[in-house]
Amino acid sequence: MSTIKDITSIEAWNDHVSSLPASTLLIVSFHAPWAAPCAQMATVLKTLASEYPVTEPLSTSWVSIDAEELSEISETYNVTAVPFLVLARNGQVLETVSGSSAVKVRNAIETHANKSAQSGTEASEKTPAAANGAATAEGQAGDVVPQDPEKQKEELFKRLGDLVKAAPVMLFMKGTPSEPKCGFSRQLVALLRENAVKYGFFNILADDEVRQGLKEFADWPTYPQLWVDGELVGGLDIVREAYSVSSYRQRTNYEYRSRRSWRTTPTSSSHIVSRRTAMRPRGSPRFQHARKLPWWEGEPLYICS
Repeated sequence: MSTIKDITSIEAWNDHVSSLPASTLLIVSFHAPWAAPCAQMATVLKTLASEYPVTEPLSTSWVSIDAEELSEISETYNVTAVPFLVLARNGQVLETVSGSSAVKVRNAIETHANKSAQSGTEASEKTPAAANGAATAEGQAGDVVPQDPEKQKEELFKRLGDLVKAAPVMLFMKGTPSEPKCGFSRQLVALLRENAVKYGFFNILADDEVRQGLKEFADWPTYPQLWVDGELVGGLDIVREAYSVSSYRQRTNYEYRSRRSWRTTPTSSSHIVSRRTAMRPRGSPRFQHARKLPWWEGEPLYICS
């Protein structure tokens, strides 16, 4: 059975790639050690690799790369999230899979591994082209099993639930902190940077499934979105207000009393709002998460999915 080889240097990567036959399917798993979804994906890939025998010439080659440690390789393959899978053959990228969907990963690997096997069979067996094509088409049609929409949604929401907790502070934005793709994302990145907040980030433009699904999962229709400890804080306006209030509270006697109220002297007021409210008052349950932000300092983390 096949095993997964850890690549720890550029030299080891170059040596490995150059040693592969042109027909070998190269399966490259990019990961980050701090991301829980990557640990789950490692288990999935280990199981899948064990299903493929070591052949001569080699039909599949499985490698694992730390996306942060070997960022040059990550950039070569435009890795925008981890876990991230690259399938390549003879130097050509065949397909990439972003995220921790075991179903997508298995389907992608089986598709391209089977294509390699089919090519070898066709080369060795001289069968009529028309008949062979018909048989292939029928086989492919028979392999397609429609997935239950509810099951798909359940799997997506499970992935999103892990994703929003990938780092204590997670920013879902258009683009990356170094290259924001919208003005609101750019302003929120600047605000976090100004307050020395350490955060993980996810480029929603790189994964449309996450982009659309997170809106429903969060019950929040716009981006960017900032999450703290797996709870949605909100967008740019909410975070900006959080820092404004944080600064203001240092100069006043405001005291946080509960998840839904603030206490002042001598009167008290309580604010309870809908999850759909665009601007949340200071007593909003989510507003308390924003209070944590100014004290968690550091640099942005690598992207996670």
